[in-house]
Amino acid sequence: MELDLPLIWAGVIAFAVCMYVLMDGFDLGIGILFQTVPTDDERDIMMNSVAPVWDGNETWLVLGGGGLLGVYPLAYATLLPALYLPIIVMLVALVFRGVAFEFRFKAIRGKFIWNWSFCLGSLVAAFSQGVVLGAFVQGFEVVDRSYAGGPFDWLTPFSILVGFGVTAGYALLGSTWLIMKTDGPLQRWAYKVSMPLLIAVLGFMVAVSLWVPLLDADIGRRWFSWPNILYLSPVPILVVLATVWLVRALLTDRERLPFLLTLFLFLLGYAGLAISLFPNIVPPDITIWDAASPPETQLFMLVGVAIMMPFVLGYTAYAYWVFRGKVDPHAGYH
Repeated sequence: MELDLPLIWAGVIAFAVCMYVLMDGFDLGIGILFQTVPTDDERDIMMNSVAPVWDGNETWLVLGGGGLLGVYPLAYATLLPALYLPIIVMLVALVFRGVAFEFRFKAIRGKFIWNWSFCLGSLVAAFSQGVVLGAFVQGFEVVDRSYAGGPFDWLTPFSILVGFGVTAGYALLGSTWLIMKTDGPLQRWAYKVSMPLLIAVLGFMVAVSLWVPLLDADIGRRWFSWPNILYLSPVPILVVLATVWLVRALLTDRERLPFLLTLFLFLLGYAGLAISLFPNIVPPDITIWDAASPPETQLFMLVGVAIMMPFVLGYTAYAYWVFRGKVDPHAGYH
């Protein structure tokens, strides 16, 4: 049986992007919330909660970008010119945030500078990722297999809305992570901010869900034609059930469940976008098969990924296992 390599690679890249969003999302959320806690001691605990794992989380961004370049060169050559500005801003913010993360531990008099640098770097990176996602969903003007739009076509009310939505979602991931990893006043503060963040996230999810079908008639037909509306109804139903469960978990002071349910909400939102856009890798018209590199290239890279992926998953799982449990304000993890 002949392998459908573009479809396999679409799954690999989708998995890598999903892992990045889920795993780097909560530490970006920590940064977004960083300057809203009352004391520097609590900020120390916030940083200690992600310090052992945050570097490895960005491995998935590299895998997604590298896979796109090697396997879907047409998509890479189309998307990059369309999104140069927000992607450059995102990368600069991530670098700035990484520098602030390291320098803050060494600084004494200038610590407040690195506090703000970490916070603003996280905020800008998260918002930029949302803008890129929004621009991707709304599609690109392509003529003769090349991007034909302007340098600011990505800047629209829809992309700005998605930018705020992703930022709020990452903040919710960060607050529920703190519920799971901390005790005492910081945990109580995290419980307090999680509920309004959840309300904001749900508002953005509803707004985006209503707007996306209006961007493209094909997307609207995919979701609301019969019998598709029946087949796809589990996605919104699960969103409602997960939300109710998450509210109950926050009200009853559950510790691990809020973070896990927030991850599940992200997965449902990701699934909804995949349903709306598949099989297009450059909306609205370039599919994964149109953009694919020669089969020999795809197979060669797939062998490499098949060898390396177990190692990446293994050391990621090991790191989270070693540093499981709550952060001790004085002794690290216990």
